Amino acid sequence: MNKLIIAVVAVASWVAPALAEVRIGIIVSATGPAASVGVTQQRTVSILPQKLGGQDVRYILMDDASDTSTSVTAARKLTTEDRVDAIVGPSLTPNSLALLDIVADTKTPMISLAGSALIVEPPVDRRRWVFKTPQSDAQMAWIVLDHMKRRNIKSLALIGFNDAYGEGWIKVMTTLVEAAGIKVVGSERYQRTDSSVIGQILKIVSQNPDAIFIAASGTPAALPQTTLAERGYKGVIYQTHGVANNDFLRVGGKALEGTFVPAGPVLVAEQLPNSHPAKAAGLDFVRRYEAIPGAGARSTFAAYLWDAQLILDKAIAAAAEKAQPGTEAFRIALRDAIAATKDVAGPNGVYNMSATDHLGLDERSRVMTRIVNGSWQLVQ
Repeated sequence: MNKLIIAVVAVASWVAPALAEVRIGIIVSATGPAASVGVTQQRTVSILPQKLGGQDVRYILMDDASDTSTSVTAARKLTTEDRVDAIVGPSLTPNSLALLDIVADTKTPMISLAGSALIVEPPVDRRRWVFKTPQSDAQMAWIVLDHMKRRNIKSLALIGFNDAYGEGWIKVMTTLVEAAGIKVVGSERYQRTDSSVIGQILKIVSQNPDAIFIAASGTPAALPQTTLAERGYKGVIYQTHGVANNDFLRVGGKALEGTFVPAGPVLVAEQLPNSHPAKAAGLDFVRRYEAIPGAGARSTFAAYLWDAQLILDKAIAAAAEKAQPGTEAFRIALRDAIAATKDVAGPNGVYNMSATDHLGLDERSRVMTRIVNGSWQLVQ
């Protein structure tokens, strides 16, 4: 009898990892200034798979209200009380940077949904635990620079958020354009919550630049552009990939016509050639997302969350072979498995990560679009 009991216990122990629940904490900015970004990710949670890597998954959704301190509080709760195996999010660069110590101290892998390269570079020390799915500012800046050169832009002014997102973009763009011989004639900042940027825009317009680059995201990025339209500016305007959703189009209205926006391929999935590796995944995501009641048209921000679950699907399967979910050993194995991500094709590109690259996207993850008649048009 004792031998039988021992055998039963041994079998139960052997199957436990396959039955254990994986807990994924998700932090998004569903309210506050960045709500146009985070609310699409909040909606996407409803279509996430109930199993990843063959394991049952429990998603714990938190809204940080676009506030850094709230994001920190959410992350502490997720890691200490909910004991999550991974965090997906936050939606914003400053909020993601604020969590570096928490995820490193608790050995919890995080896949950020924010844009700045500062979140994952260099991928050492605290950043060993951090990955991201959105294309970085540095990566997108190259396609903007190439477009500027083809349009023979000679002078540029910049205006952006007075935070890590804006500063990161402005630093990257300034370095690139000056190296290319394009003169920077102005560089201004504003807060995400500002209701007016007339002073900054008057300074910029007085320099009569060939083009203006707006280093901002979400609906607050429309403010400088509507002000430029009011002042009669006729030059070329560029935005970042942080505006690629329909709320931005709605808020900016006619003032956005003709704007150039670097974006993930999912934004114009139907317009991509059939050979593009993100087309099938993009169309599949668009179909799923737009079927959510009240969701509206697709969003690259929502697709970043979908990309994260595609990466986790493979990584969880690999980690579960080494340790049981809910343990530090599993979180370590999961971190290692995410870093080993290869050939994961998502709506925003193909992810190939490594110990030195915690994003893993190449040139196939970016396209140039233009706003024409209130919609996104692929620029060939």
